[in-house]
Amino acid sequence: MSPKPHDAGVPIEGAVAVVTGANRGLGRAYVKALLERGAARVYAGARHRESVEIDDDRVTAVSLDITDASAVSAATTLAADATVLINNAGAMLQSAFLSATDLEAARKEMDTNYFGTLAMARAFAPVLAANGGGALVNVLSVASFYSLPFNASYCASKAAEWSLTNALRLEMHAAGTLVVGVHPGFIDTDMTATVSEPKIDPAEVAAQTLDAVQAGQPEVLTDDHTRAAKRTIPTHLQTLYPELQSRWDAGDNPWGG
Repeated sequence: MSPKPHDAGVPIEGAVAVVTGANRGLGRAYVKALLERGAARVYAGARHRESVEIDDDRVTAVSLDITDASAVSAATTLAADATVLINNAGAMLQSAFLSATDLEAARKEMDTNYFGTLAMARAFAPVLAANGGGALVNVLSVASFYSLPFNASYCASKAAEWSLTNALRLEMHAAGTLVVGVHPGFIDTDMTATVSEPKIDPAEVAAQTLDAVQAGQPEVLTDDHTRAAKRTIPTHLQTLYPELQSRWDAGDNPWGG
């Protein structure tokens, strides 16, 4: 029996990819890396499609706000041939829990980082399945593993997104879809301009991500900071989740639903 795509890895050469938040920083790096590795087409999503400035005939700029249900639905129609989805779009507003004057920043971070990612995954899961399984990549953060008081709601949203990613991996396994969680530390982009800690180049994060997709690896810890943070918590991917996967695949569902 030939292996499913998630067992053997998903090729980038000839792939058709969707990248959200593709107009700058890490998203732009993903688009460039996909093109360099031979992707057949890249749908580069951004709130304002004119902000996507990559001169390559294989790039299709898409107006895509992942918190807008109609925009997400339109993207699935346009990118019905997608084999790789990279959920990169995110929001970080650096709002503390207790000193914030209202919940607006926290709601925006959760709406984008969690609900927006969930909306994209739900919309594109059947597209990926119809096209052979493919890969879904969620760009998470070292903040998935611990919380900072000046960025509390962002950390909470990324922890929620990490949990979502692990659940998606279980549910999408049968369709042959590889689900990859990417946990970068501080990336050298405008979002971290005020951060004085060591930063990783966006191109390096993109390269590690595509390496993982091609190798069929479920998780990317991009740097020493992230690897150290992950060591402080139980290694769910190596211990808990294989058991959950086998029970789910066998139809043993004691959790309901």
